Amino acid sequence: MSTVIKVENLAKNYLISHQSREPYTTLRDVVAKRVKNLFSRDRKLGRIQEEFWALQNINFEIKKDERIGIIGRNGAGKSTLLKVLSRITEPTHGRVSIKGRVASLLEVGTGFHPELTGRENIYLNGAILGMRKREIDKKFDEIVSFAEIEKFTDTPVKRFSSGMYVRLAFAVAAHLEPEILIVDEVLAVGDIIFQNKCLGKMENISKEGRTVIFVSHNMDAIQKLCTRGIILHEGRLAMEGDVDTVIDKYLGEGLGLIGEQVWPEIHKAPGDEVVRMHAVRVLDKNGKICTKFDVRDPVSIELEYRVLEEGHRLCTQLYFVNQLGHVLFISKDNLASPWRDRDCSTGRFRALCHVPGDFLNEGEISIVYGICTVGSSLIGHASTWHVLRFRVSDRMDPGGVRGNFPLAWRHDGVRPRLQWMVEKMTDGK
Repeated sequence: MSTVIKVENLAKNYLISHQSREPYTTLRDVVAKRVKNLFSRDRKLGRIQEEFWALQNINFEIKKDERIGIIGRNGAGKSTLLKVLSRITEPTHGRVSIKGRVASLLEVGTGFHPELTGRENIYLNGAILGMRKREIDKKFDEIVSFAEIEKFTDTPVKRFSSGMYVRLAFAVAAHLEPEILIVDEVLAVGDIIFQNKCLGKMENISKEGRTVIFVSHNMDAIQKLCTRGIILHEGRLAMEGDVDTVIDKYLGEGLGLIGEQVWPEIHKAPGDEVVRMHAVRVLDKNGKICTKFDVRDPVSIELEYRVLEEGHRLCTQLYFVNQLGHVLFISKDNLASPWRDRDCSTGRFRALCHVPGDFLNEGEISIVYGICTVGSSLIGHASTWHVLRFRVSDRMDPGGVRGNFPLAWRHDGVRPRLQWMVEKMTDGK
C-alpha cells in the first residue's frame, strides 16, 4: 500500500502571555505607571511570554485505506495534530507530506458560513474541495438525506442546533469524495444513532480505498472502526501499533485519567449565552481530587458553572461511561435542584453528585455532563464528553463484595452491594 501521509520530526509551539505578578502598589504608583506607559513604546510592559510545545518530535506514516485512531487525554496534542494535517495550522518544525484531497471535521461549524443556508454551504464546501458543480449536484440529495435536514435545507445555518450543524458538516465532509477524511471528537455532539451512522459511513469510506483518521475518547468506537492506533501524551507520540494493543496500553497505564478540568476564561469555557462551565472534578470521601478508587469507596462528581441569563429551568445530568464507551447509567439533579419548577437566577452555582461505595464495578469510568433547559422541549447549553476519567479497582478481601471470588467480575456495569439471605433448611420444610 502506498503512503498517503508522512509526518517527520513534527513540532508545534505557541507563545503564551502571562501577566507578571507584582508586589502591592499604592494608587500613586499605579497612576505614575499608567502615565509612564503612555510615552513608552512597549505597551506589553509587565507581561511575560513563554513557549508551549503542543507537539514535539512526532514521526509516523499512514497508508492508503488505513483507519487510524488517535487517542490521548485532553491537552495531549490531538487537535493540534489534526489542524496541522488539515493545513489549518503550520508546524513550527518538521514536515508533513500528504497525497490526496483532505476533508476535515474538527469543530462544530468548521468551514460553514453562518449567514448562508445549508444548500449554499454544501456547494461552498464542495468548491473548496475542488469539486465541480455537477459533481456536487449528484451528491446533493444523498448529503441532505444523510444529515436528516430536508426541512431546513434553505435555512441559514446560524439557526441550526449544534446537532443539526454536526450532521450536515459530517455529511458534507464524508460524501464529497475526499481521499483522506479527518474527524475529531466533534461527533460526540450528535446523538447515539447518528454516531453509529457516521461510524458505518467511515468504515465504508475506508473500504472504497480512502483513508480515515479518527480522534475520540470513545474506546469502543475506536476499536470498532480503526485498524491501527496512535497514543499522544503531553505532545509526544507515546505508542503506535495495532488498535487493540494501543487501547490496552492507554487504559492499562492510566494515561487517560483526569481528575479535574477548569476553564478560568469564561469566553473559552463550554456553554452558550445561557450557561458557561467553570470546573468539573472527581472527589473522594474527603473532598479531595482523586482518580483512583477502591470499589468500596464513595465517589463524588462536582460541577461549577455560571448562569448568565435568567428565565430558564435548568437540569444537570451526568452520564457514567465504561472504558468501551457504553453508558452504565445516567443521573439527573431533578430531585435536588430548587429550579426544577421555577426559573433559575443568574450567578455561579455548584452541583454535587454522590455515588455510594460498593456500587461501581472495577474498571475505568469516564464522565459526560450536560446542562439543559427543560420545558416543552429540551435545549442543551453545555456538555463535554469524557471530561473526567477515574479508575475503580478491587482486591481480594473477606470484608468486600468480592470475598474469595478469584476471577474478574463479569460485565462492565454496576456492582452494588445488595441484601442477601442464605440459610440452611431442615428436612421436611
